[in-house]
Amino acid sequence: MRPGTRNLITDVAGLRVGNAEDHHVKTGATVLVSDAPFTAAVHVMGGAPGTRETDLLSPDKLVQQVDALVLSGGSAFGLDAASGVTDALRADGRGFQVGDQRVPIVPGAILFDLLNGGDKAWDENPYKGLGRAALGNASADFLLGSFGAGTGATVDRLKGGLGSASLVLDCGITVGALVAVNALGAVTMGDGPEFWAAPWEMGLDEGGEFGARGMGQHDPCHEPRPEAALGENTTIAIIATDADLTQAQAKRLATAAHDGMARAIHPSHTPFDGDLIFAAATGAIPLPDPGFDALRLGHAAATCLARAIARGVYSASAAEGDTLPTWADSFAQETD
Repeated sequence: MRPGTRNLITDVAGLRVGNAEDHHVKTGATVLVSDAPFTAAVHVMGGAPGTRETDLLSPDKLVQQVDALVLSGGSAFGLDAASGVTDALRADGRGFQVGDQRVPIVPGAILFDLLNGGDKAWDENPYKGLGRAALGNASADFLLGSFGAGTGATVDRLKGGLGSASLVLDCGITVGALVAVNALGAVTMGDGPEFWAAPWEMGLDEGGEFGARGMGQHDPCHEPRPEAALGENTTIAIIATDADLTQAQAKRLATAAHDGMARAIHPSHTPFDGDLIFAAATGAIPLPDPGFDALRLGHAAATCLARAIARGVYSASAAEGDTLPTWADSFAQETD
């Protein structure tokens, strides 16, 4: 396996990602879209999810494909970002055909970023506009860190962010991850700069994807003390592939990808996080070996997600009014 050309989820051909943010509010939205509907599924492991249209992603439901997926800040307010995407797609003639009407299918998930120092005293919910703007910005290239749904994200002791990574399997299938990292847990080890995802970092000869700091020291008996951040959490992600998957196979891919979240965030999947992963499959390439290649896809998804999580935090940038420092502000000047 090797990273794709961009090392982004958009290495999966046909996919585009758009970000929109409001730095005054310290929040934003991110949209994954394709020119054609794609198969999608979801798996939730956190105890406090916030979602829209996820029931229809079960394999026994009528609609098997979606038009877009949305990740947003804003807690319950942020669910409205998908409404903006839905309106814009309908205006473009996209959506599930019902008589003479088209209904775009746009599942979404949100994270909590309401206590991050931004001004939340809006007169009108901003998320519908952010969703529409993010769709309008959709491109194969997009920025990581404090953009889109990662704009106001935080993790234990640091700013969070938007991350992405990709892998191309030996059989030619591509897997990519997109994640807004807003975890109760820590992505770095102890008090140091080293990422829990370090064993999966690539490009070490060129300085690495997130600093090439290697493994640090950690106390295996450390007990998390999350009380101060209760309810201010949730890491939401999308795993995409160009493999031809059924909705049931896509759900298995999302399930396997949660291993990547557990590798990169300690602790993850807590009762106070809404940790959730969507899977998206464009169907361009049949699985040469449906059994073993499905296993390889799951492994690649977990590896991509672990790297994407670290990249999101590593790429975060500082802004006025932040309540937490960035990784760069905390560690970039340290020497090995």
